[in-house]
Amino acid sequence: MGGLTSIAGRPAAGAIGGAAGTLAMDLVWYARYRRGGGTQGFIDWETAAGTTSYEDASAPGQVGRKLIVAVLGKEPPASSARAITNVVHWATGVQWGVAYAAALPVVRRLGTLPGGVGLAAVAFGASYVVLPALGVYKPIWEYDRDVIVKDATAHTAYGLTAAAVASALARG
Repeated sequence: MGGLTSIAGRPAAGAIGGAAGTLAMDLVWYARYRRGGGTQGFIDWETAAGTTSYEDASAPGQVGRKLIVAVLGKEPPASSARAITNVVHWATGVQWGVAYAAALPVVRRLGTLPGGVGLAAVAFGASYVVLPALGVYKPIWEYDRDVIVKDATAHTAYGLTAAAVASALARG
């Protein structure tokens, strides 16, 4: 055995699965954005075009700013907000895929569907623990039901896609 089926290859399968899951989740959010009247094309929307400062940045950008401040001890330039938003967004999706791949020996016994639902639940739950602790989100109980349902279903698209792709690539 070699390639993506080996122990060393599993993280790569997870990273690819995590990237595919991130794209699936973003397509769910983008479809909702367009149905709600949004006019940006997908690439501009996906890459946070128009983000010119950390005040404009979504949650990944806010987390990235906090990380830069914690590590470097100074505020990053506003001009980095768009790039940092993208890096943290995609790195988060990829790292959850890698974590899923690390658990594949156990997950395979359950099956890809339950594994994907579990991945979605862990990623969704972690976001409502970590992001409020960082001051980026409010506690989950302060959001209305519709916000939580939309976020949970988008995370489900992430988890199912990431699990299916990572599992398929790591199948040996």
